[in-house]
Amino acid sequence: MSLERIIVFLLAENCLLREALLRVLRKKEDIVVAGAAPFSPSALEKVWAANADVVLFDSASIALTGPRLVSRLRQAGENRKAVMVGMEEDEPTFLQAVGEGVVGYVLKDASATEIVRVIRAVAAGEAICPPRFSLSLFQCAARDVSFSFKSPQKMKFGLSRREQQLVGLIRLGLSNKEIGNRLNLSEQTIKNHIHRILRKVGASDRLEIVERCQSENLSTAGLTNLAV
Repeated sequence: MSLERIIVFLLAENCLLREALLRVLRKKEDIVVAGAAPFSPSALEKVWAANADVVLFDSASIALTGPRLVSRLRQAGENRKAVMVGMEEDEPTFLQAVGEGVVGYVLKDASATEIVRVIRAVAAGEAICPPRFSLSLFQCAARDVSFSFKSPQKMKFGLSRREQQLVGLIRLGLSNKEIGNRLNLSEQTIKNHIHRILRKVGASDRLEIVERCQSENLSTAGLTNLAV
């Protein structure tokens, strides 16, 4: 029986961090390191060409490139998972990264075993963060859900409740298949919904859907948690 390998790309400004991660990951039989580089447009092209399953990037990369980094990493690969390597005290950056679609967060001082565990977990469809940040996630979710129930909003886009729910899931970086699984709907049904949202919002892609809805102050995060 052949071993299913996880293709990983390292995108880190810190060369020492890149080398340390390379040493750790190259020892694992189920992990293939497709490349390692500091952030640049050419590095992104290498990520896409490698068809990486998981991309590890450091906080310096997101500081240099801004909030669209995760969406750019996932370009041409909706199922690609993004894992950020960050600092223990950098909670705001952690929350920002999660909002942009990061599904894994590992501390720079994490052990080799922990780093490998996170990569394997996110590749299997899980979301991982340090225990100390879990409370922050729950608090953010609680605020969003509370706001959604107390302040139902009418948008000029005329999105239905279901469509607003989908916008929230798109914002999390989920693929059509992942959204369908969460809502118990077929992938084709999700595609049809998204086409209607694109038309109503006047957007050309998923990222623009989120940006336009955010500009209208639509609270979408809470809607993802409502009963279907």
